Amino acid sequence: MKTQKYTVNPQSIEAVLSWVKSGEIAIPEIQRPFVWNSTQVRDLMDSLYQGYPIGYLIAWRNPNVKLKDGTVSEGKKILIDGQQRVMALNAAILGNYIIDSNYKKTKIRIAFHPIKERFEVLNSAIEKDNSWIHDISPLINKEVGLIRFFKDYCEKNPDVDEIHVENTLENLKNITNKQLGLIELDSDLDIETVTEVFIRINSKGVTLSQADFAMSKIAANEDYNGSTIRKAIDYFCHMAVAPEFYEQIRDVDTEFSSTEYFRKMSWLKNENDDLYDPRYTDMLRVVFTSEFERGRLSDLVGLLSGRNFETRTYEEEIAKQSFETLEQGIYKFMNEHSFQRFLMIIRSAGFISSKLIRSQNSLNFAYIVYLKLKSMGYKPADIGKYVRRWFVLSVLTGRYSSSPESEFDRDIKNIATKDFGEYLRSVEQAELSDTFFDVGLIQNLDSSVSSSPYFNVYLASQVKNKDQGFLSKDITVDDLISHHGDIHHIFPREYLKKNGLKRGRYNQIANYVYMQSEINIQVGSKAPDIYFNELKEQCATGNAKYGAICDENVFHENLKMNCIPEDVFSMDIKDYDEFLIKRRELIAKKIKEYYYSL
Repeated sequence: MKTQKYTVNPQSIEAVLSWVKSGEIAIPEIQRPFVWNSTQVRDLMDSLYQGYPIGYLIAWRNPNVKLKDGTVSEGKKILIDGQQRVMALNAAILGNYIIDSNYKKTKIRIAFHPIKERFEVLNSAIEKDNSWIHDISPLINKEVGLIRFFKDYCEKNPDVDEIHVENTLENLKNITNKQLGLIELDSDLDIETVTEVFIRINSKGVTLSQADFAMSKIAANEDYNGSTIRKAIDYFCHMAVAPEFYEQIRDVDTEFSSTEYFRKMSWLKNENDDLYDPRYTDMLRVVFTSEFERGRLSDLVGLLSGRNFETRTYEEEIAKQSFETLEQGIYKFMNEHSFQRFLMIIRSAGFISSKLIRSQNSLNFAYIVYLKLKSMGYKPADIGKYVRRWFVLSVLTGRYSSSPESEFDRDIKNIATKDFGEYLRSVEQAELSDTFFDVGLIQNLDSSVSSSPYFNVYLASQVKNKDQGFLSKDITVDDLISHHGDIHHIFPREYLKKNGLKRGRYNQIANYVYMQSEINIQVGSKAPDIYFNELKEQCATGNAKYGAICDENVFHENLKMNCIPEDVFSMDIKDYDEFLIKRRELIAKKIKEYYYSL
């Protein structure tokens, strides 16, 4: 029979808030921005007033850590679930500032109507109405005594039922005596078990992840700059999406804006590229894998706790080294030259737009490869070649689509111990054989999904080759993707629909091309054998009807670069399936040539 590894005890709201004040429960300022809205805070206070349950808090006491002198440091409680509720109580009852989802300091003031016994978020109308208590916090946290509060209210509202008001104010003041359940996980639980608990818990329907747990662990550390590290990760990712956030950090968080972290990320204020906008999960994963040579984020939580994986004990020196390594990795991640150089490499492979990249983990690991090879002293030209190939290989094979942490772990250990070129060749032999390109890839191209990774790689190959759009003389695929051009059908959609084909049949990757809209309008719903022969005639007469190609050699070259079968001139509805088969073969061949040209 398994031993229960937790205790469940009722705790008063007052006790929980006193732990927050004293630091017994670690809820750092930026552990996680407050994502509740004001009405949720209002509803929480109403539930407490009415005596309704507000759920459990789940906390884990950090394992005791062995210090250099042999003594033991007792860990603090880390709040694993219930942070938003505690922060709401902190804001409404103690009147403290919270950090909102935009990282702005703000106050939430909750008003109360003693006659109607209603709570509301303070607004301008309530502020003008004396029948409302404009802010409940001074009464509940005992800044103002009940008798004085009662007298002030009755003076402003002389016609009220004083007994009723006295009772409701007494009930309001006693909110902090209400209880909630605290589930406390044992301090001797191993990191993996606590991580599993953390991941399984839902908070308002949002499943928490290992990255959330790691971020909480980082922010809770006061000895090794944890709160600042957490901010650096959050702020970098936020500024990567919204460069204007720079000014807000500079003006509002003056403490952080004086750090080296802020200086290192300041280049983002002028950066509008959205090819790689990492979330904190991505940044953590890249930094951890490249610096610690491990793929499982649960190991990061263990290392930051000081875990010795061999002795299964916790040592202060390991925690210290782990935070130092984490900081080094963050600096490397946000380095302007490294970040920009990496993006340049990805673009040079033809991936010029974020809409061509559907696998964030493939992009993450490509950056890991870049950072790792750079730190190992590989030549810049080799790094560029290897990163391009590894990224495209992982996209084509779906390498990180399932069990990404296991793949990250296996790949980084091989990269750290082997010559990368040799490792790449061994993976290519296993994953990208002739059978893959000649059979597997052709089968994968039998799809109607325009965002398919295989179609995106094909488009990247066209960008890299500087191919023109279908039937375009001067406009490239690069131009069409960059300027929001449209994907159209070679066998026109309306033509196929008129012939009875359903969506899944007429929407096929092998029937897609990037084409100028004005050319597509001219094609209309004509059968290929009609408009292709009209194009042939256009080349003979010079009378341009479809685009500007009036040279037969240029025309056939355009068909070739867009993987159009040569016998398309005689094709109509009865040849549609044959057309799809032939074009899939041509696309697969183009992708193979593209890959080995990287």
